[in-house]
Amino acid sequence: QVQLVESGGGLVQAGGSLRLSCAASGRTFSGYVMGWFRQGPGKEREFVAVIMWNSGSTRYADSVKGRFTISRDNAKSTMYLQMASLKPEDTAVYYCAASPYSRAWYDPASTSDFTSWGQGTQVTVSS
Repeated sequence: QVQLVESGGGLVQAGGSLRLSCAASGRTFSGYVMGWFRQGPGKEREFVAVIMWNSGSTRYADSVKGRFTISRDNAKSTMYLQMASLKPEDTAVYYCAASPYSRAWYDPASTSDFTSWGQGTQVTVSS
């Protein structure tokens, strides 16, 4: 059973930086697509970034491209989201997720392909 635990959220001023971590356990993640999603106040959950666990290839939502960086450490089974130049509109609960399906890479906004989710970590950006 896959378990995902996020950490690293908090309160930061606009323009600041924050790094989120997602500790993964329960199996090996070879072939998995791992991702970060977020849900802001009154909004639907949205795709932020994904990474292919094997190759390290990445994709980003347009809203975070150039500001956020997704990465993983195979040895630690941990995924990261480095966030820079944060804006108040980045305020949300951030979730990490895992998908055993390669199709999740091609359509990461289709959250139904992500079968395992963490509990979320709050990120608040003050103006």
